Amino acid sequence: MIYKNIQLSGKHGRPILTDVNFTKNQTKKAVVIFAHGYKGFKDWGAWNLMATEFAKQNFFFVKFSFSHNGGTAEQPIDFPDLKAFGENTFTKELDDLESVIDYVYTHKDFKNEVDLDNITLIGHSRGGGIVTLKASEDHRVKNIVSWAGLSDLESRFPKGFQLLWWKLRGVGYIKNARTQQKMPHYISFYKDFLANKERLNIQNAVKKLEANHLLVHGTEDVVVKPIESENVHQWNPNSTLIWIENMNHALGNTQPYVAKEMPEDLQKVVQKTIAFIHEQS
Repeated sequence: MIYKNIQLSGKHGRPILTDVNFTKNQTKKAVVIFAHGYKGFKDWGAWNLMATEFAKQNFFFVKFSFSHNGGTAEQPIDFPDLKAFGENTFTKELDDLESVIDYVYTHKDFKNEVDLDNITLIGHSRGGGIVTLKASEDHRVKNIVSWAGLSDLESRFPKGFQLLWWKLRGVGYIKNARTQQKMPHYISFYKDFLANKERLNIQNAVKKLEANHLLVHGTEDVVVKPIESENVHQWNPNSTLIWIENMNHALGNTQPYVAKEMPEDLQKVVQKTIAFIHEQS
């Protein structure tokens, strides 16, 4: 069963587009919820092939686009709503993820298909940081898996004159190399971070994690460098860290992705992740 582009009502006025993929067999299955990264969306790259593979392995798989990622219900791929993109914050993403977990927990049509004692959050890149923060504050989460994930959010903000200029203008722009769009970040993004700085500290979150914890990182990642997963692993010695030799930040993905099979690196990542989840059962 594939439910595509379900519009969940989030807390911030825009829908959370969500896909659910599972084999309907009246058997309670481990739940996997996937969160994309910065400038991403639920249908990016080979994420649909990934969802199919998890469903084949008898998982209840959910992926979604953050409500303020810049996509719309009518055009979920790429970024037609740059105003929403500019208004995004880390706390909005945490709220969106909570709404997705709540949806799985409460939807009556899923009650015979989901094992609510076995929920895994997976996040790629910035999504890896978001799922880590959420798992530290939501005890419904049994496992978290970070793929090429961040160890620090504050370091992503500009400093010095760039920060001053951002404050003065109220908006800063980053160019999307693929779409050629000038994508805005309003200063509210930074102000929200400062107002929630303690909650958004990944190091503190990792140190109080109760969930089982897997880190997967490519040795050739130049976007989120491998040292970030090393940092997280040091903060939580009970975590498992797996290196994928020669893998880049995109896990071998491209956008658009037209092949019929997942890229080899993503296949490895998915296999390692499934094995880890089974080990915790």
